[in-house]
Amino acid sequence: MAYEQILVRITGKDRIGLTASIMAILAKYDAQILDMGQADIHSTLSLGILMRIDDQHSGQVMKELLFKTTELGVQIGFEAVQDDEYEEWAGRQGRKRFILTIIGRSLSARQIEAAARVVADQGLDIDSIKRLTGRQSIAHPERNTRACIEFSLRGVPKDKEAMQACLMQLSTDMGIDFSLQRDDMYRRMRRLICFDMDSTLIQTECIDELAERAGVGAEVKAITESAMRGEIDFRESFTRRVALLKGLDVSVMQDIAEHLPITEGTDRLMSVLKTCGYKIAILSGGFTYFGEYLRRRYGIDYVYANELEVGEDGKLTGRYVGEIVDGRRKADLLKLIAQTEHVNLAQTIAVGDGANDLPMLAEAGLGIAFHAKPRVVANARQSLSTIGLDGVLYFLGFKDSNLGEQGKM
Repeated sequence: MAYEQILVRITGKDRIGLTASIMAILAKYDAQILDMGQADIHSTLSLGILMRIDDQHSGQVMKELLFKTTELGVQIGFEAVQDDEYEEWAGRQGRKRFILTIIGRSLSARQIEAAARVVADQGLDIDSIKRLTGRQSIAHPERNTRACIEFSLRGVPKDKEAMQACLMQLSTDMGIDFSLQRDDMYRRMRRLICFDMDSTLIQTECIDELAERAGVGAEVKAITESAMRGEIDFRESFTRRVALLKGLDVSVMQDIAEHLPITEGTDRLMSVLKTCGYKIAILSGGFTYFGEYLRRRYGIDYVYANELEVGEDGKLTGRYVGEIVDGRRKADLLKLIAQTEHVNLAQTIAVGDGANDLPMLAEAGLGIAFHAKPRVVANARQSLSTIGLDGVLYFLGFKDSNLGEQGKM
């Protein structure tokens, strides 16, 4: 008995039961389904089916499919696929796969073309494209202020580092964000996420807030900015800034905590992460007092930050207690928590904005520079700068529709 492969393409207005009707005909002739895929854009269907069937029945199958699709009001096409052509195509399926996530407040054809050009230049095939965000309203554009699509790529980049560099440059030039990840089991099974706190979970530097209350705001802010740019050592800058806080009444910390400006998207992100069972940690060069406040608010599992020394008079002494949480310490803590939770490092995520976050971003399976300084973006593998912190969800593969948030903020 001889067999042949036939590629069936069906396009037109989608309707309930169409796929079942097509499969009923194929089932009657015991067709083997080698591959199939479907996309639906604005209720317009594009369905592809690659089948293998006894060549004595292939003509009858195509005839019945043609009658059925005419009845359903859709178009159908057929293409024969030779054995050697099929084997060559099937052999490519075992090649490495990558996921390229593209995020922006909105996405234009120019931006997507630029990303697709980088993919093509690296010799990668785009297997599928899907939208992760809700459909945008044109009548009320203010309701949809984020857009994300995901490319599924097959192949091996000619130069992965060069590809990464091109994408990061596009991010800067075109105002979009990218994440390029291996599409493997670890990407689908992230379990631990570690956040920097100041200028990541919250839109301020707590030491600057304390300094303002102590009347040394300008001096401390200048040291902070220099440290975050990587111009001076974090340990030295931290010691100098804390010393300037000497004499500040500790009671001001509660007021600052209660008025912390929470970063856009943090509430949504934390809710989803907790619902999905992620372990969450704050690894901060800031202060424990504010980290503990966020722990209580969001149910965060771990907080490691710096402890300010308080004198018997209830005022800051200008010194700290214990080991400074600097860049190296953050990376070590990420590994320690992963070990404690029995999580492979490839299943970890780190999110931060400053130079002192680079070691943990490099250590994590997925390191994300969030609204970061230029030096951090230049050294990061992923960057998120165009939308809020909940954009991390798209790098993890979440869809708004999966979260019951089709079209919502």
